[in-house]
Amino acid sequence: MAVIETAERLLPAGLRARLAPLTRKLQSILTDDNDTARAQRQALSAFVIRVASAAIAFVSQIVLARLMGEFEYGIFAFVWVVVILAGNLSCLGFHTSVIRFLHQHKARGEIDTVRGLNLAIRVIALVSASTIAGLGFTFLHVFGSSIEPYYLIPVSLAFFTMPMIALGDVLDGTARSNGWTIMALSPTYLIRPTLILAFMLASLWFGADHTAVTAMEAALAATYVTTLSQLLRVSLRLHKRYGSGPKRFEIGPWFRVSLPLFLVDGIGFLLTNADVVVVGLYLPPDQVGIYYAAAKTIVLVQFVYFSIKAAAGPRFSAIMAEGDMTALATFAGQTAKWSFWPSLAVGLCALAAGELLLSLFGEGFTAGYWLMAILFAGILSKSLVGPGEVLLSMAGRQNLCVLLYAVTLACSIALNIALIPRYGLVGAATATASAMVIEAILLHIAVRRTLGIVLFAFADPLPSASAKAS
Repeated sequence: MAVIETAERLLPAGLRARLAPLTRKLQSILTDDNDTARAQRQALSAFVIRVASAAIAFVSQIVLARLMGEFEYGIFAFVWVVVILAGNLSCLGFHTSVIRFLHQHKARGEIDTVRGLNLAIRVIALVSASTIAGLGFTFLHVFGSSIEPYYLIPVSLAFFTMPMIALGDVLDGTARSNGWTIMALSPTYLIRPTLILAFMLASLWFGADHTAVTAMEAALAATYVTTLSQLLRVSLRLHKRYGSGPKRFEIGPWFRVSLPLFLVDGIGFLLTNADVVVVGLYLPPDQVGIYYAAAKTIVLVQFVYFSIKAAAGPRFSAIMAEGDMTALATFAGQTAKWSFWPSLAVGLCALAAGELLLSLFGEGFTAGYWLMAILFAGILSKSLVGPGEVLLSMAGRQNLCVLLYAVTLACSIALNIALIPRYGLVGAATATASAMVIEAILLHIAVRRTLGIVLFAFADPLPSASAKAS
């Protein structure tokens, strides 16, 4: 508050008058104690972290590209996307379902079940990721001769990294479910990328090669340090809030809800990363590097949507528990507006500086400028409906989300396979943007027909008289 008041006094009178509504809104967000203000504070915290994360990731990717060159950078980008994807899928949906379960068990006073939940999701993630990594090593042993040799060592290092990626994701979900936004997001989006760059530079200082192998070794070390530190911090805070005592496990009910969410989140995550994976399967590493640089640059827009999504989930869950459909519709409409307008502003700024930003990776990377423009069109269409999949999931419509995302993923893969061989990187970007448009349309229709909420940034979200109450 003091900072806002000081800044207001330093502004010219005319500008201060124009900004008065905005500063009053910001003050209410920072000081009010109602549910909406708390959700806005969480969204603001997530947004700030994502801004800082985007800056750190952008700088680190530039440095890594400069250090390794297009070919080695493309190898690292492809393998890192695959390991992040596999680690996330290894959570089996529990990194999302924990948000729903925690509110349910707390509302019933089932603290022993909350303690059991916090332990169970960690064990499940570690066992699942370790199993997938073991299968991956078996695949390399049997079919390694059919894989390009420059991928073998980076992929092997990726398998060792997977369990910590999965554990970090469920710790993220645990922290978000308790409203600890900074603790949830900062390890993955601030600390880990910073450590990857630091470990990479340290390795090169001691004489390591400028290769993707060195980068993956740095990523492995950074992931273990980050996740184990987060495990300690989250465990201590959970003990302080819920104490020690008996643990009750409801594995069957948890799995019945989590597996549909696993399909929803998994398909959604595949949608986000399928383009890089398919580009890596069809095109040489230098082309992967160019595409990844363009995608990482325009991803500056997506952190707006992610911030809203991170804050909306717990609030959607709480409103659904209260059964207030009007409040749910109002808040859902707000999230769509919060997603669209900042995304539009950030995207236009990113495009205006696109060629300059890409040139920082290296001279050859400027070829990715038009890829940024195509991807931005898709991102903007998704922001029009906000976190619709979160709303459906928290409302118990997981199976519908699975169907919608399955259709979207099928379209995305089909478009990528059809367009990449013929149009190369432009085809990949077009396929990805088209899939985002399809996803947005399907989510809008699904939310309107199941909940009676018109989830669109320019529409009145309030449900009609015939809206369903569940």
